[in-house]
Amino acid sequence: MPKKAKKIAPKNEGGKGGSYTAKDIFVLEGLEPVRKRPGMYIGSTGVDGLHHLIWEVVDNSIDEAMAGHAKNIFVILLPNHRVRVTDDGRGIPVEVHKQTKKSALETVMTMLHAGGKFGGDGYKVSGGLHGVGVSVVNALSSWMRAEVCREGEHWAQEYQRGKPKTKVQKVGKCAKNGTAMTFDPDPEIFAQKDGKIPEFDWKKILERLRQQAYLTKGIKISISDEREKDETEHESYSFYFEGGVASYVKYLNEGFTPKHDAIFYTQKESEEILVEIALQYVDDLQTRELAFANNILNPEGGQHSTGFRTALTRSLNSYARKNNYLKESEENLTGEDVREGLTSIISIKLKNPQFEGQTKAKLGNPEARTAVEDVFAKSFDAFLEERPQDARAILEKVILALKARKAAKAAKDTILRKGALDGLALPGKLADCQSKNPAESEIFIVEGDSAGGSAKQARDRRFQAILPLRGKILNVEKARLDRMLTSDQIKTLVIALGAAIAESFDLSKLRYHRVVIMTDADVDGAHIRTLLLTLFYRYYLPLIQKGYIYIAQPPLYKIQKGKEIKYVYSEEEKNKAVKHFDNPNIQRYKGLGEMNADELGETTMDPAKRVLRQVTIDDAKSADHIFDVLMGDDVAPRKLFIQTHAKAVKNLDI
Repeated sequence: MPKKAKKIAPKNEGGKGGSYTAKDIFVLEGLEPVRKRPGMYIGSTGVDGLHHLIWEVVDNSIDEAMAGHAKNIFVILLPNHRVRVTDDGRGIPVEVHKQTKKSALETVMTMLHAGGKFGGDGYKVSGGLHGVGVSVVNALSSWMRAEVCREGEHWAQEYQRGKPKTKVQKVGKCAKNGTAMTFDPDPEIFAQKDGKIPEFDWKKILERLRQQAYLTKGIKISISDEREKDETEHESYSFYFEGGVASYVKYLNEGFTPKHDAIFYTQKESEEILVEIALQYVDDLQTRELAFANNILNPEGGQHSTGFRTALTRSLNSYARKNNYLKESEENLTGEDVREGLTSIISIKLKNPQFEGQTKAKLGNPEARTAVEDVFAKSFDAFLEERPQDARAILEKVILALKARKAAKAAKDTILRKGALDGLALPGKLADCQSKNPAESEIFIVEGDSAGGSAKQARDRRFQAILPLRGKILNVEKARLDRMLTSDQIKTLVIALGAAIAESFDLSKLRYHRVVIMTDADVDGAHIRTLLLTLFYRYYLPLIQKGYIYIAQPPLYKIQKGKEIKYVYSEEEKNKAVKHFDNPNIQRYKGLGEMNADELGETTMDPAKRVLRQVTIDDAKSADHIFDVLMGDDVAPRKLFIQTHAKAVKNLDI
């Protein structure tokens, strides 16, 4: 094996007509480490890691599309967790590889760091794991089959946990070129505590593939769910977008009122980096910014995000000064000001991306910042000059944000005094716990004074605090921070938590590491819970990321036969319990206030018996979109959401 891969040739790299044969496959090391430490390669062996297998195989097909050789990608979910991904690209080479003395297909499938992305003319840019993607999937699959159609011949090879079961064999003829990968995730790797592999999440996969179609304009990505035996139950979708990331911005802004008509869009190359950016401001307080490198989402941004933000702030300040939107005595717009209500997509394609971590959370290439700044600044400056009405609408929006920021800071400074944060002015409603150790302390945010009274009697005062809130809190989706902090309910909660809010937030000062939302199991309770989750998502996101936010699960029914009592938490549980007890007495709980302190403590608050749901965010951007739909100003998307999901509601209290 070579000590290092050959340098990428400067010309004819992966474009139409670029070579893609066995000599373009470079080998660096074997597969042994993957099964020993799968988390290093796919992030985790949980649900996210399981889905990562699909992403890696699809990414290979996307690479073919970015190189100009594939137009169609098909993903099929089959029974028993089997997945099949096909494309109409060139097909992986099958001839004998000079270094390995094996078929190039077998080399790619069974050796880590073997692929067309390390040298030669195979690819100019790629979004996969630089050649390790498909081999990692193979190593973590109990069974896998690779099929290649190339130059009229159909080739195939099967594998078991990364090792070939057969040689690469010719199995027939083909009319068109392409590659098909079919795999079964290995239960030895992905089975959870119950011994089962989690189910693939249809919505998660749809969202990911839709995203990829936006980022690779002109390619058609189709998906079919064939896990059910009845063909009438199969779901199928196809995604195809000519507008690229401009279409993506339009999709993300559905349900919002645009502040200007035209969606800004540019696509240009700088320093051998292809930069594609689209943006539009909407009448909203939140920012929606997505950054991609080689079609890979970078949730923590990176150098391309930094370049975009720097250029955006500089361009708007320059235009505002030049056109007298800002006077000489007024302060400059900040990055926070110019991003309020902004929806933006930054997508770049470059040869050698440097990511932080295997899951590519952040892009580290300094040249990406320079390229994005250069391309975006020139194009956006021209956009502002050529479209003065749109420029005026944007400047009015960001200057309003500047004024609101200053007002919010004044309000926050008034309310969040140092004494309050140090616990010297805790709200009178709060029944605090005795412990001062946040790691063992928990606070129940309880709906209503009645339930709050029961909770105070039922709690273990050593480590459980109770904060009753009366009625529904302010919808923070529709309110700025200054108005939000005039709400007594929110002010009480902020002071009770002790960690401040917004840019003053300090996780180290949080007084409880379990924050439990405890509301009635009815429509009003669900609404209050949603309002609280909106508050936590917008202003206390680190609490969700740390796993500190929980939802209490009070029982729906008390089922009793003589002295035997069973509390159940769903209709299904109730039906099973009724059969077991034979004509029992059934009590339906419609509110926490209907339970006495003993019942509430035993079913909902006692750590030994209770059920808590931990609030997590698998995809913060997707969750952001759902919050916008449910809690935003526009009624139409909320109505559509309700109509779409109404059939899923099995038990509704009216």
